[in-house]
Amino acid sequence: MKQTLLDLMRMSRICRMVLATCLGSFILVIFYFQSMFQPVMRRNPFVAEGCCRKGSRNALQELYNPTQPEFSGTAVVQEARRNRVAETCRAQSASSRKRRVLTPSDLKHLVVDDDHELIYCYVPKVACTNWKRVMMVLSGRGRYAHPMDIPSNEAHVPANLKTLNQYSIADINYRLKSYLKFLFVREPFERLVSAYRNKFTLRYNTSFHKRYGTRIVRRYRRNATAEALQSGADVTFREFAEYITDPATQREGPLNEHWQTVYSLCHPCHVHYDLVGKYETLEEDAGLVLRLAGVADTLSFPSYAKSTRTTDQMTAMFFNNISAQQQNQLYQLYKLDFLMFNYSTPSYLKLH
Repeated sequence: MKQTLLDLMRMSRICRMVLATCLGSFILVIFYFQSMFQPVMRRNPFVAEGCCRKGSRNALQELYNPTQPEFSGTAVVQEARRNRVAETCRAQSASSRKRRVLTPSDLKHLVVDDDHELIYCYVPKVACTNWKRVMMVLSGRGRYAHPMDIPSNEAHVPANLKTLNQYSIADINYRLKSYLKFLFVREPFERLVSAYRNKFTLRYNTSFHKRYGTRIVRRYRRNATAEALQSGADVTFREFAEYITDPATQREGPLNEHWQTVYSLCHPCHVHYDLVGKYETLEEDAGLVLRLAGVADTLSFPSYAKSTRTTDQMTAMFFNNISAQQQNQLYQLYKLDFLMFNYSTPSYLKLH
């Protein structure tokens, strides 16, 4: 009996040791995956092994430690923009109990150019089509001569660009540490109105009319005609705003990328962006990216049609046609984008 008790005690100790080992291994795995997708906000960009091509400085090095006078002034501007993002992220983290780790599926908007060591997070309605064209030229290895030679629909074909979620976890982590990561942002409400105008007021966007317009008309328009219910081609901005802010829409899943927040598309509190470009200074900031990549002599960013651009005055006109309650709801939805990218609260809003 005594021997049996000793054997049982020995087995119990062994079981406890095995359990502790398994638990410790599980915790290490969790921390490993967290480190993969939560790069340190203020890390030194030069400590990553193999960060640059042999015998040359890469774009990341030139941005943080410029050797050319032309980059000195822009380095100060970009540091201020990065600091603004970091401050907003810290405040958001302190006020929220939610913690999450990015998964590869969260990285589908991050386009990779391995040849020039660039990662670009595309945001629809912020010169997205032209930036995809540029990235196709950069990563195409001679297949494309000029961005505007690429039809706009070709730029949006997923197979034409490689995104970060297509790499292994180790390769994702390496690129997040070693490549220059950039995105372009726009005044949130100007971007929202631009999305509405493009997707709901133009006749050729029948796919959006069918997919979203018919749903919006059915939910929010009283006494809708049979034609409107079938085509969804005459959605008003008031109805569009009601759809976006409706809790039922949020429960259905993420918003469409054309009106989703930049915060949710590019995850700037998890991915440390080295360069934040702005739509308001598009040509200047795009030129900076191309100069850092060392291709400005052979490649320029396409100009855009300013005559069709959604302006601040136009945005104010649309917002003056919706209720104060809808204005407040939209502001709360896009508030982080306003704060993070240093856009002031619009004077036309009736906030309370």
